[in-house]
Amino acid sequence: MAEAGLDKHQLAGVDSRERGFSRPVEFERAGDQYRAILRYESVRITTDPHPTADHALVTLIQVLHSQGYRQLRTQKSFQNGVYLGSQELWIEYPDPQPEQKTHGIFTLIAGWFRSRGSHKEQP
Repeated sequence: MAEAGLDKHQLAGVDSRERGFSRPVEFERAGDQYRAILRYESVRITTDPHPTADHALVTLIQVLHSQGYRQLRTQKSFQNGVYLGSQELWIEYPDPQPEQKTHGIFTLIAGWFRSRGSHKEQP
């Protein structure tokens, strides 16, 4: 259970089923470290402990990105248990770039020969 007095963030974005959402992210102490906790529908994601709450939040964002969530952004809504309203700026987390296919040397050479063969000179 998240502890009183710790920071909270509002997390917004698009889920893996292309639906917009906005949910609070809470933090809990694990010794002298922090875990980020997100509850969304029937899912509960809890990060491993990290040295700071901010590091735990970034890890949560990475987990969500890996599960197909996009356009993620956060806004701190509580700091040390004090409600901030919407005073804080939103922080946006760029979506990961799709992996580009790498071609082996033989694929590149074969492609070069194919493209050369299709450009026949006209008399």
